[in-house]
Amino acid sequence: MDRTELADFLRHCRARLVPADVGLSPGARRRTPGLRREEVAQLAGMSTDHYTRLEQARGSRPSRQMLAAVARALRLTGDERDHLFHLAGEEPARNRPASEHVRPGLLLVLDRLTDTPAQVVNDRGDVLAQNLMAKALHGDASARPEAERNAAWRYFTDPSARQLFPAEDRDRGARAVVADLRATLARRPDDARLAGLVRRLRARSEEFAALWDAHHVAVRRSDVKRFLHPVVGLLELDCEVLLNPEHDQRLVLYTARPGTTSYERLELLRVVGLQDLTQGGGG
Repeated sequence: MDRTELADFLRHCRARLVPADVGLSPGARRRTPGLRREEVAQLAGMSTDHYTRLEQARGSRPSRQMLAAVARALRLTGDERDHLFHLAGEEPARNRPASEHVRPGLLLVLDRLTDTPAQVVNDRGDVLAQNLMAKALHGDASARPEAERNAAWRYFTDPSARQLFPAEDRDRGARAVVADLRATLARRPDDARLAGLVRRLRARSEEFAALWDAHHVAVRRSDVKRFLHPVVGLLELDCEVLLNPEHDQRLVLYTARPGTTSYERLELLRVVGLQDLTQGGGG
């Protein structure tokens, strides 16, 4: 807990508010700008003395419930609330559902990556956007029913989804998918769609259920992945995973090292695969 920084942050947040911002009457003339300490304490449902000690950097470590109440009283944004928790030595709540809205700037990046497969997925595994090269590599997710755009669901319920990977890599891939879902559910235990996905997978796939019960946890990060493409053959690609600030969406890039066979085959995929897509193929 960083008492000095916490106290400074609370003082600045209180000073920027006026009574009208929180539904209070102005009352008597104020000597300093912002709310009074007793007003913040009242809004947060805590004693004025306790709140005052926090602002004077001499208070005890506040509980998570108290931090949430102070955040509401000071009308903090989501980022400010998380910052408040961090200053108090607490991990902020991660119960916000994954966003399915891809920012226009990110879509523009996808369009500019003409020679590199790239796609945006949320941390549930839903494919939200793909560039043409990603469609040539993985197939066009937008052409599938909504439920089948989830990578985890397809991996454990559609045998054809695993055909894109060499047989010796499939068990490792299955473990990675389940471990990543485990980590995501721990961050957002109140995400109903995520919990529902896990329930359906456990009911549908004995393999998924067994891996889930093993309780492996690992966030998906950069890796080297192999793809067995039906047209160009085996591709060994560097998989780079870039997170957005909320960590609920990922930009996934696949590149091949220059001078390798995979680099030449990726170039071939750019020509042959995109021609197939323009003619109505792409899976």
